[in-house]
Amino acid sequence: MFQQIKTYYKTLVPAITDESWNAMEEYLTIQHLKKGDFFIRKGEICRHVCFINKGLMRLFYLEDGKEICTAFITENDFISEYASFLTHTPAAQYMEALEDCELVNLSFSNMQNLYKQYPVFEIFGRKIAEYLYLLLSKHNTMLRAYTPEQRYQFLLDEEPGLIQRVPQYMIASFIGITPEHLSRIRNKR
Repeated sequence: MFQQIKTYYKTLVPAITDESWNAMEEYLTIQHLKKGDFFIRKGEICRHVCFINKGLMRLFYLEDGKEICTAFITENDFISEYASFLTHTPAAQYMEALEDCELVNLSFSNMQNLYKQYPVFEIFGRKIAEYLYLLLSKHNTMLRAYTPEQRYQFLLDEEPGLIQRVPQYMIASFIGITPEHLSRIRNKR
C-alpha cells in the first residue's frame, strides 16, 4: 500500500532510515476518490499533502464562470493546494479527480510532528516545496514566454501521456487557449 511512496521518498532522500520510515507510515492515510470527486474546493482549507498512488488529478480555478486549469498531477507525484495547506487559509483552487484515484495523505500536524522527531523529513519537505514551486514557475513561464504552438509542444514533450488522459478542452485551458485554437494547432501537425 505504501511501497510507491516509500520508493519515491528513498529516491529523493536516501538518508531516510527504516526507523524514520516506519514512524511516517503511522501518520499516512489512504483515500480513494472516484472520477469527478473533489479533494478540495475553493474556500475550504487544505489539510493534507497527497501522494498519488494511482490516478490523475487537476487543479483549477474559476474566472467569470470558466474553468482555468493550472496543473495536472499523475501517479508518483505530490499534490496539494499548497498555500492553503501551509497557511491554514481557504483554498483558491479546486482539486478534482479526473480518474479514479488512490491517494496517500499526510496531514499538516503529522508532517510537523515528523519534522520534530526526524529532521531528515525536513529535507524531504523542502524538496517537495521546491518541486511544487518549480511546477508553478514552469507553468507561468510557459504561459508568458511561449506561443500557443510552443506551449502545446512543451506539454507533448514534458507530459506526452496527458494528451490521451485529459479532455482537449482542459488541455486548451491549461495552455491558455480556446479549444478551437487547440484543434487548429493539432490539425497542422
